[in-house]
Amino acid sequence: MAQYDRKDHLHQRAQREGTRSRAFYKLDEMQKAHRVLSKGQKVADLGCWPGGWMQRAAGLVGPGGRVVGIDLAELETPFREPFVEALVGDLEAPDTAARLLEALGSQADVVLSDAAPKLTGIRERDRALEERLLDRAREPGRVGHAGDAPVEARPGRRRRWSRSAQCHGYQAG
Repeated sequence: MAQYDRKDHLHQRAQREGTRSRAFYKLDEMQKAHRVLSKGQKVADLGCWPGGWMQRAAGLVGPGGRVVGIDLAELETPFREPFVEALVGDLEAPDTAARLLEALGSQADVVLSDAAPKLTGIRERDRALEERLLDRAREPGRVGHAGDAPVEARPGRRRRWSRSAQCHGYQAG
């Protein structure tokens, strides 16, 4: 069985090129294959730490767009761009959607999520926690329009999103 290597070529590339994480390149792959984001869009990133997806999304939507992320962990380096904002908070908290919507100014055009729960080591429980986060990210109307929601799960877990992720080995909903 293949194991996840934290120091894989994308991690090394991120270190070499100064991007926030390997996720920058994963979103870039999705963008090239499926044009997930476009100029001027509003993007919510659920589980945004360390900010790789936010960094790439900011470059794709530009200053006419808006990128807002939320995570339990605060980003180590805040974004300088005025149209990019990272919030600290729990995806399960009742006020999360309202905080995101306020920061976005309206519903997101695209919701990204690479969120992962704190693992307990109990396989069934960890998978259930992860599925709950995935379902939370995909709730129609929570912070975005029903539609595109790229969602990535940890290796060995079910991965899904609402559009064209098949080229990445993801399965739709």
